[in-house]
Amino acid sequence: MLNLNLLQNAKSSLKVLCLGCHSDDIEIGCGGTILQWLSSHKDLEISWIVFSSGGSEREREARASAALFLEQAKKQEVIIKDFRDGFFPFDGTNIKTVFEDELKKTSPDVILTHNGKDAHQDHRQIAELTWNTFRDHLILEYEIPKYDGDMGRPNVFVLLDSEVSKKKVSYLMEAFQSQRSKHWFQEDTFLSLMRLRGMECNAPSGHAEAFYCRKLVL
Repeated sequence: MLNLNLLQNAKSSLKVLCLGCHSDDIEIGCGGTILQWLSSHKDLEISWIVFSSGGSEREREARASAALFLEQAKKQEVIIKDFRDGFFPFDGTNIKTVFEDELKKTSPDVILTHNGKDAHQDHRQIAELTWNTFRDHLILEYEIPKYDGDMGRPNVFVLLDSEVSKKKVSYLMEAFQSQRSKHWFQEDTFLSLMRLRGMECNAPSGHAEAFYCRKLVL
């Protein structure tokens, strides 16, 4: 297994672009990775984009959650859009305009986005537009557990300290009170997935987050 360290290789600040369809997607898919990177590398500049707030309560939750996860970031930008949940493929022109007019100029070093084979149509739309807009960037596609059962075989793993894993779950539970009634939105769901991925990559702590990488230049 080849180990790469983006933080050590960064010449200056590492610019990270996080893309999520809904108000908890980024946190579920790569929240641990962001916390892990921030714990050892303070020079992170993070752009955090949520495309569908899902209403005023969900937007408040999204902003509160971003504040928790990005507290240690050197520089942060949080953008919340209001595209209609479940209709992204039918609003592709307007969403693509956001990518081309607002996001392209960020010039990130690494992009964390949805998996292109995700069962949710909104997630697939954001993944496709990520690749349409950013043609020469490192793109890591995160995973979201759901009823559809679309979990696959990821090929990139970010090792997480045990405390980081616990902090991720704690922040999710604290920030997204509106989701607590859902059967899948439980602490053991998120801890179990990180434990499974940690086992797959032989993580020292036993925990990891996993991603799909279509293209990597060494």
